[in-house]
Amino acid sequence: RPKYMLKQKNGIWKEADMSRPDVLLRPNSYQNHIQFREWWINSKLGHGNTYALKQRGSGNAVEKLYLMDPTRVTPLVSTDGSVFYQLKTDNLSGLPADITVPASEIIHDRMNCLFHPLVGVSPIYACGIAANQGLSIQKNSTKFFANGSQPGGILTAPGPISEEVAKRLKKEWEENYGGDNAGRTAVVGDGLAYVPMAMTAIDSQLIEQLRMSADVVCSAFHVPAFLAGIGPLPSYNNVEALYQQYYNQCLQILIESMELCLDEGLSVPPGARIELDLDGLLRMDTNTKTEALTKAVGGGIMSPNEAREKFDM
Repeated sequence: RPKYMLKQKNGIWKEADMSRPDVLLRPNSYQNHIQFREWWINSKLGHGNTYALKQRGSGNAVEKLYLMDPTRVTPLVSTDGSVFYQLKTDNLSGLPADITVPASEIIHDRMNCLFHPLVGVSPIYACGIAANQGLSIQKNSTKFFANGSQPGGILTAPGPISEEVAKRLKKEWEENYGGDNAGRTAVVGDGLAYVPMAMTAIDSQLIEQLRMSADVVCSAFHVPAFLAGIGPLPSYNNVEALYQQYYNQCLQILIESMELCLDEGLSVPPGARIELDLDGLLRMDTNTKTEALTKAVGGGIMSPNEAREKFDM
């Protein structure tokens, strides 16, 4: 949940109960804030760029945010250095199909700007070979099992045969003993023999190859392998430590980048900022949480009521 924070006179940041921008909870008419953030991150990770178009209301305040299809947005730079965005929009934003807007009307979140500061690159760029390899393995495996787990091969004859006869034999073999007919008993004459050619799943070490491909993809996206179900669970039994690791190496840069983009894009005034609530992510197990809060209360860091609030009491 996005929170609108205000800095108190004592320097402590506290969530504001009033004057929170409605656009944080309802960015537009067809998305809630969860769907909006999900689309934001998917666009950024999948394409390297997220573009949010602003819709202003009375007092020039931003009232709506519309996420654009990143494949239909082109950053432009004028001769004087001004930045514009060419949009090929859809009916959801209510704008013409083709329009160019100044950078002040776009929130642009990007990552891995390898070639230009306004053009982000997806992590898929770094793991494309491994991802394609994994897809090829799965497609090949699907065909293998769809063929009754029978490997491909060749028909050999003891002597030369004409091209016409070779084509006829190939067609008859595929029609009678390939695809759904794989595994049926074949009778061949005239000295013909069937020799398997394709590697089986064991020969090609299918499981190991898929795991290696998944490891490479996880490393490109900085996701701990065990969270993707392909790596061993760390030996230490501490839920908070596991998710702290996930936050530090994977989520922190994405979350802080989104917060900063929203601060700048919504013109949040000095002494205020937008934060995403991380309590649900960095959640301790009950025993650890109770022990930590007990020490905090005993040490005078928190009051009993502040500790009870952490338990929704």
